Formats: sequence, structure tokens, C-alpha cells
Amino acid sequence: MTHDFPPLKNDLLLRAARGEVTERAPVWVMRQAGRYLPEFRKVRESHEFFEVCRSPELATKITLQPIERYTGLLDASIIFSDILVIPQAMGMEVLMTPGPSFPDPLVTPTDVGKLNAVVDVNKELGYVFQAITRTRKELKGEVPLIGFCGAPWTLFAYMVEGGGSKTFQKVKTWIFKYPEESKALLLRIADVCVDFLVGQVKAGAQLLQIFDSWAGELSPHDFAIFSFPTLKHISTNVRRRLAEENLSAVPMTLFAKGANHALGFLAENAGYDVLGLDWCIDPVEARRIVGEKVALQGNLDPNVLYGGREAIESTVKRMCEGFRAGKGGWIANLGHGITPGVDPEDMRWFLQCVHKYSSISS
Repeated sequence: MTHDFPPLKNDLLLRAARGEVTERAPVWVMRQAGRYLPEFRKVRESHEFFEVCRSPELATKITLQPIERYTGLLDASIIFSDILVIPQAMGMEVLMTPGPSFPDPLVTPTDVGKLNAVVDVNKELGYVFQAITRTRKELKGEVPLIGFCGAPWTLFAYMVEGGGSKTFQKVKTWIFKYPEESKALLLRIADVCVDFLVGQVKAGAQLLQIFDSWAGELSPHDFAIFSFPTLKHISTNVRRRLAEENLSAVPMTLFAKGANHALGFLAENAGYDVLGLDWCIDPVEARRIVGEKVALQGNLDPNVLYGGREAIESTVKRMCEGFRAGKGGWIANLGHGITPGVDPEDMRWFLQCVHKYSSISS
């Protein structure tokens, strides 16, 4: 399938993702189309969360909201969706009340039999592909469009825990008590991720990000056994499939939150162009660990956005100095998603400060 998309006017993100030192850092924010924006909350007044995800028209509208509000300040758009559309495609019910809730989680390995044996992503997740194509056209080339999915370990944790968790007792029971069954399900999830990500590129996504939000809940040993193999499986097979189908390769970002212990190993072995950083590692240290093998993305603590303009400016300045001290590409972002209580004008100030302090001439 070919699409007639408008030419891209701002390729800063794509150049940085490929390791180039850019004239300034491209900047975007995880969850930038979300609850902190009054225009987003207005849409949600009359539409349930997953209803928005499943409507290409509404998903496009919301994806464009921050691009329109912060004209000229954002260097990327990320499609409005949710990592939990994959468990839904696999046959699980997921509610947003307001956090994610699975009425019928996986309790023991026998419950895996309730999942769909085969997942046709075009049938189950075609609404995401339609939203991507529509958004890509409506962006008119202003900025690139990012597609994404959750990492298998993170999705597996939600599917077993039945929602978020403080202890992860249920899913850790699985990996310690049923290690082989856990690895089999993780690989099954990874295969759906591959199909989903390839479909997003076909639909028009220009960069892909994999969110391993719960990576930090695993010990280094368990991360190497239960998360890393699936992350490598995704990067290898997405690239293979794109090449086989004569599709252009797109940069791929891995955000393994809390797994800073694995940065060097991931840079060397995981097969991603960009590694996302949380705020618990210094940029200088991160660059020392990974060398010039990958670009880096991050890593302001999202709660700094509540600290007032002076705190935002000084923290952004320090962050920029840290990333600019090393060589290689850097994409400015928060160290996790923006939170609902942030004043949109403080978000604007954050973006303006990145523009000011990340410039090579600053």
C-alpha cells in the first residue's frame, strides 16, 4: 500500500535518531496528547477513552492538539493510542476506570487458552493504522509521526496483574513458578508487537517507540531472561519484515524505564537506534556508558514541570549541558510521561527552554 503523504518539513527528530549531532535537540514529550490539555479533556467529556482510540477521526484530532497548541515548538507527533490495545487484540477486555483494569486477568498458565490463537492486526487494530494514515496527512509534513507499542514484559505484567501494581507479586509468581510458560507467552506477545509495528510503518509512522514501562521491576538477571530476548526479537523482526516488503527502514527507540543497569548491554545488543532515559541517570554518565553506538532520548523528571519557571529553566539548562557534553544524537524529552496536573503554559516554557539551551550556538 502506498500513500501520497506531504513532504516532511522538519526532519530534526529523524536525523538525531540516526545519531547525527543536530543544530539543536529535537523535542517532544511522552503523553503530549493527554489529560493536561483542556482541549483533550473536552473531547473526553463525551467519549470513553478506548472509544477515542478506536475512532481514527478522534485519535487524529487529539494527536494534533499539542502540535497546534505549541506550533513550532514540538518536533514530533505521537499517535494517540494506548499500549493495552495489544492485550485487547489478543482477546482480553481492558477498561479505563480511570487507570487500566482487566476484569478477567490471566491467573494461571491454563488461562492462556482463553487468548486468541491467531491475531490479525489488520482486523483487530486497523483503527490505529487508519488513524496514523489520517494523521500523517493532516500534519501536512510539519513534524514526523511516531508509532509505538508496549514491550512484551510490560504488557504481560498488565495481563497477569489485572492493572497497575505496586508489588508485581502476581506476575513475578508467574516468571518464578512458570518460567517456560512465561517465556512462551512473552514471545507470543512479541510476535503481535512485530505485526503491529510493521503495520504502523505501512500506515505512515516515521519512527517507532517501544515502551517497557515496568522494566525496572525486574532484577538485572531477570531482565536479561524475561524482557531482553523479546525486545531483541522485536527489533530484529521488524527490520527483517520491512526489508522483505521493500519498505524503508525507520528509526526505532527503546524506552526501558528503570533499567539503566542495562544501558551498555542494550546499546550493544538490542538493535535499537535510540535508547530512552528516565531521570535517574545523569546524561554524561549515560553517554559514557553507550558511547556513540546509539542516540539518547530524555530525561527531565516530569515533576520539575510543577516547580515553577525558574526550576524548569535551570533544570533544562543543566540537562542540555549534560547531553551536549558528549557526541551522538540526542532527542529532548521527559524521563517519563507528562502528568495530568501540569499547566500547559509550563509545558510551553519547557519546550522554549529546550530550544534555547540545546542549540549548538547557545
